[in-house]
Amino acid sequence: MMRYFYGFDQYYLILVVPAFLFALYAQFKVKGTFNKYRKLPNRNGLTGAEVARNILDRHGLRDVSVQMVPGELTDHYDPRTKVVRLSQAVYGSNSVAALGVAAHETGHALQHKYGYAPLALRSTLVPVANIGSAAGPYLAIFGIILQLYPLIYVGIILYAAAVAFYIVTLPVEFNASTRAIASLEDMGILTWDEAEPAKKVLRAAAMTYVASAAVAIASLLRLMLLAGGRRRSD
Repeated sequence: MMRYFYGFDQYYLILVVPAFLFALYAQFKVKGTFNKYRKLPNRNGLTGAEVARNILDRHGLRDVSVQMVPGELTDHYDPRTKVVRLSQAVYGSNSVAALGVAAHETGHALQHKYGYAPLALRSTLVPVANIGSAAGPYLAIFGIILQLYPLIYVGIILYAAAVAFYIVTLPVEFNASTRAIASLEDMGILTWDEAEPAKKVLRAAAMTYVASAAVAIASLLRLMLLAGGRRRSD
């Protein structure tokens, strides 16, 4: 008889819940750190949009545009349209927090220009990762319930592709932050004492990606353990 079901079981409590709590903490940490340093203006008086434009131009990326998007911490770089999109709290702000985030997003544009391999790999994983994260766990659970092992394996493989996406995202994000700080310091945009708060914001943001990977890995391990337990009970 089935001793567990999707959404609540011993592995969910042991693996997924702690990872989920870590993810909640990471979200709280990045918002708190950003809000703390969004009140600290940089001495040059530059806005996030201006800094992004300056860094892009410095590297000859005049074909990459900078646009404002609604929302909070919705900043991202779109390699398909070559657009750096900055949230309202970053685009027109002159805080060191805003400059750190803006520079980070230009870091992705630099990765795109210089052919950073993990970024290219992540882009290729996007389609299957979207399918895997949406359908993989449910296929695996239905397979466990119905005792259809091919369905279990398909679900786990699909979700493993999504997990691979989260793992590959880590070096992409860390490298973008490294490029961001280097640009801010090399171009004299931030002084040495302003760079440290910007680094704290980027480190807090990086924690959210680590947490997302942890949740994904924990969920995959849970599926594998559930599948193994079902096979042993047969």
